[in-house]
Amino acid sequence: MPQLVKGGKWVFGWVIVGLQRELAIPPAAWDEYRFQVGDEVTFIPGSQRSGGFGLSHSRLLTGTPAPLQMRALARGRVVEVGWVVAPAQVGVQPGDPLLAVRGSGRALGFAARGPIHDEALKHPELEIFGQNT
Repeated sequence: MPQLVKGGKWVFGWVIVGLQRELAIPPAAWDEYRFQVGDEVTFIPGSQRSGGFGLSHSRLLTGTPAPLQMRALARGRVVEVGWVVAPAQVGVQPGDPLLAVRGSGRALGFAARGPIHDEALKHPELEIFGQNT
């Protein structure tokens, strides 16, 4: 997992949104965040700067403040190993490139814009995850 700039966030790579708004969960993120098939997942709004969202599940949100859990954009379910479908409320479209970022430890981040997204565009060596991977 690369760190794009010294002292910057660690990234898993690019995730390309599929035709049915399916999102690949990079294998390293799948393991690190302990996702499991059948998990109910929560889509949490990203920051204003990076847009996108965080993806979490109940085991990671246990003990977090209720306001964080109440801010959920939507809920969904892990449909198979390494894949989740984003509900329409999440606001992603087929073909959107999202940068999978190591988040707070409570949620896997998917950045849609901002400085880290822009920096990642300069790194063609980043792995790409999506419907053709």
